[in-house]
Amino acid sequence: MRRFELRTWLFLAFLVWWGVFAWKPWFPSDWLLENVLTVLAVAALVLTRERFRFSNLSYVLIAVYLALHTLGAHYTYSKVPYEEWSAKLGFSIDELFGFERNQFDRLVHFLFGLLLAYPAREIFLRIVDVRGFWGYYLPLDVVMSISMLYELIEWLVALLFGGELGTAYLGTQGDEWDAQKDMALATLGGVIAMTVVALVNRHYQRDFGAEFAHSLRVKDGKPLGEARLREHRRRK
Repeated sequence: MRRFELRTWLFLAFLVWWGVFAWKPWFPSDWLLENVLTVLAVAALVLTRERFRFSNLSYVLIAVYLALHTLGAHYTYSKVPYEEWSAKLGFSIDELFGFERNQFDRLVHFLFGLLLAYPAREIFLRIVDVRGFWGYYLPLDVVMSISMLYELIEWLVALLFGGELGTAYLGTQGDEWDAQKDMALATLGGVIAMTVVALVNRHYQRDFGAEFAHSLRVKDGKPLGEARLREHRRRK
């Protein structure tokens, strides 16, 4: 009998999870918009599974993030009823932490950086072949860039659709600095993730310091721009 790999089990579990929360979403139009990127992400992982196999750790991190995003899409982020869930356990999350608004969206933005920076690092190390400093900075940079791009997408959707759908998708809950806070939290998550990875590597990797220093040295002393253009013209 064929044994399923962990990534296959994660994929099947996610399909079940997605199917459960695809049933009667609170705001169907917002649910459709929220799931466009989810479908594209899962499709990309499936289509590239043979050409680029992530580590089991990365697959778990990606699956956890997508599961939380699916949960947020079902209720719309600003209305995830975590207060009702915690009340059934005898306490209030909002009272415990002094929250004055629904914070589920902020949590997922933070986890975007915390959970997805490591898979991004795998791509940079194994495809781009970066080392040292760049193996930690570039994943963080991608997390920040995608976070910014997502906020721009939210803004465009709100402009295009407007009304209740635009408000639900934007999910600012009246906070004029919502986009900046979301990006800051994603950045913080990425910083924490890359710091943890760096500390682990520093402990186990004997040449950690040397590799880090070498990655910051100039490899090609020739300038680019007009100097390289003149060189190309001479060769031609």
